[in-house]
Amino acid sequence: MALPVDLPAEIGTLVVGGGVVGSCVAGFLAEEGHDVMVIDDGHGAGSSANAGSLHVQMQSRFMRLYPENVPDMERQLPLYPKAVAYWQALGAHLDADFDLKMTGGLMVAESQAQLDFLALKAARERQFGLDVEILDRAALDRIAPHFGPAIVGAELCANEGKLNPLLCNAAIRRWIKARGVVLAEHVRVSAIARAGAGFAVTTPRGTVRAGRVVLAAGAGTRALAASLDAGIVIPATAEPLHLNITEATAPLIGHLVQHADRMITLKQFGTGQIVIGGGWPARLEGDHPQVELASLIANASLAQHIVPQIGNLRIIRTWAGINTTVDGMGVLGEVPAAPGLFVAIPGDAGYTLGPLSARLVADVMLGRAPQEDIRPYRPDRFR
Repeated sequence: MALPVDLPAEIGTLVVGGGVVGSCVAGFLAEEGHDVMVIDDGHGAGSSANAGSLHVQMQSRFMRLYPENVPDMERQLPLYPKAVAYWQALGAHLDADFDLKMTGGLMVAESQAQLDFLALKAARERQFGLDVEILDRAALDRIAPHFGPAIVGAELCANEGKLNPLLCNAAIRRWIKARGVVLAEHVRVSAIARAGAGFAVTTPRGTVRAGRVVLAAGAGTRALAASLDAGIVIPATAEPLHLNITEATAPLIGHLVQHADRMITLKQFGTGQIVIGGGWPARLEGDHPQVELASLIANASLAQHIVPQIGNLRIIRTWAGINTTVDGMGVLGEVPAAPGLFVAIPGDAGYTLGPLSARLVADVMLGRAPQEDIRPYRPDRFR
């Protein structure tokens, strides 16, 4: 645990949430001379518990769980390949090795009905500029011969990839500290109030006055926005999820792997370990995600069903994290009812969208036109 940092009485910009989004917003502002502090409560949630998928195609899990959100998921689809490219640019900017591999993603099917579903999905995705195609089993075997006999085909998305979030998070942390960002960890923000032209941010270690505030706290943004008592509604919801990682093995899985009808993601890091995730539920105890034995068993069983060789590997760690869902799209930009208050929630697959979303919000804060139109993601659309 880091040593406590004295909280300044005043700061130009205060970012609530020290995950990839909040940290990148802070880094982008600090690079241009702004004084910035990041406050993070230290709970393992999104970025610190991420599995390293770089998603682009629509995830069937989200489509099944939130069918009412599919139109908004489609509206944000063009942002995903740009977000993956931005991860590559960020690695070059920081001169950091993220173990980022653009090997493509496979969403596998176990029946003709599932393959037909993928074909319809792919047709829609092509309309939004995604590079996708449907493979039968023979074509799949030529690029990924490790799948079990139940798999009949897959959708291949060339835009997808994977990275090691431990390397990414460490590099981003080094970057923002080198740029002079004040990082206050294990500090919880309990309330935000107007204070003159700025804000008063209340914590157990005192109140900080800030000229501007960025809410990048994932699902926690909902309560923080409501605490301002300005009628601000940000319907962000916490979705606790389970993850596993195996011991290292020889190269086996080259792609990011998902399933057309079941909850799974598989990817192999450059270290040889295989991360097994994809949406099996964890549980929340207060704000803390906790693992579920049933999810561990189901997640691992499905993984070896899809790729039988996984069954020979030991699981060396299991953990839980939190995904944040809203309405199928992110929430980005300034809150009109509270000038100086900004929201930075990327949307589904938030780690993928994180750095690009942070760049877009930072550009608005710097008085620039962002490189993408963020009006569809405006924070006041829920009123």
